[in-house]
Amino acid sequence: MFLLSLVKYKSILDIKTLDIPAHKITSIVGESGSGKTTLLRLLNKLISCDTGDIYYNNILINTIDSIKLRRDVIMLPQSPAIFSGSIKDNLLIGLKYSEKPIVTDDKLNEVLELVHLNKNLSSDADKLSGGEKQRLALARVILLQPEVLLLDEPSSALDEDTEHLIIEALVDYTVANNKTLIMVTHSKKIAAQFSDYIIEIKNGKIISQGEVK
Repeated sequence: MFLLSLVKYKSILDIKTLDIPAHKITSIVGESGSGKTTLLRLLNKLISCDTGDIYYNNILINTIDSIKLRRDVIMLPQSPAIFSGSIKDNLLIGLKYSEKPIVTDDKLNEVLELVHLNKNLSSDADKLSGGEKQRLALARVILLQPEVLLLDEPSSALDEDTEHLIIEALVDYTVANNKTLIMVTHSKKIAAQFSDYIIEIKNGKIISQGEVK
């Protein structure tokens, strides 16, 4: 799905070759500051590499309209934006910006259940905890039904038990809907348990990549 060749970005990344498969769960692991988040940001043109080529579905990424690409390939940052208003407002705002049809309350509750956020749609989003806000933002992204989910530490604000539940739900959703999930995770345990493919980065270089045995 993504192919990177001779990609360099400032002094942060120096990738000779990297092939990220479609319709798989891919985890990117490595020490803090190794370039994991920068790699994610390259995949939907939030930043552009200084040299080298990146392909998405065999098309040079620089030739793809940025807005169109980001509707297919959506990134959820580690500290996602939460907007003033209710949980329902926050869920619908992504659909409105993307000019997609508004869904029913039943659908909204269904996606809240998926991310294990047991809250009323009318609840004030600003009063949620950090972990709850992260799950709300994740639900908002899932509603957009992108082809690729780019998740930067999607469980960083969660306790270990909730982390397991959320990652498991995300994996099940990805498989059931034939999507692609690419996530940066601090946990090698999570990566080993849930991934089809693991990429390890050290000092901006790919030191290993491959299918999980």
